[in-house]
Amino acid sequence: MSRVKQKIEFILELEKLKTVLRQTKPHGLDRYENSAEHSWQSAMAALILLEDAPEEVNALTVLKMMLIHDIVEIDAGDVFTYDEAARADIAAEEEKAARRIFGLLDNPLGNDLLELWLEFEAAKTPSAKFAKAIDRVCPVIQNLNSSPNSWQTHGISRDRVIAKNDEIQNASPKLWKVLKQSIDQAEFQGV
Repeated sequence: MSRVKQKIEFILELEKLKTVLRQTKPHGLDRYENSAEHSWQSAMAALILLEDAPEEVNALTVLKMMLIHDIVEIDAGDVFTYDEAARADIAAEEEKAARRIFGLLDNPLGNDLLELWLEFEAAKTPSAKFAKAIDRVCPVIQNLNSSPNSWQTHGISRDRVIAKNDEIQNASPKLWKVLKQSIDQAEFQGV
């Protein structure tokens, strides 16, 4: 198969990400978003928030991470971020999916994307830490502006929301300050 045909097959495989539903509803809509929508919106959030990023963050690396970070959900599905047991159980399945999906591309491209995904998952580099934090931004904004939201539906407490999302400080302390104030003022069931 030619490299161009191989890339077309990879792009076609990405269509499947549109079928993976998440627990968050798009603002103003009564349906759940899909993982492709989340990836796009997260990439846009990163683009907009990069001016607040620490100096050592590589903008292109972050944008690439935001575009590929959920591709593994084609095989592994989406796991609700507050389901800690399921999150721990799915890690190996996600890596297997990453190896399969990025393996559809010839090297070095396939390997480069796999390495980028592994870097995002490890969240040890400044760019990966920033990208991981940005991955949390859109769901917080969506939950703050929807009712009922996934926090209410799943009985997630204010303290859990803050603990899960305080990594947003890694992306932008100013943004986290605004979001945390909104979380503090939000209504939570049973809290």
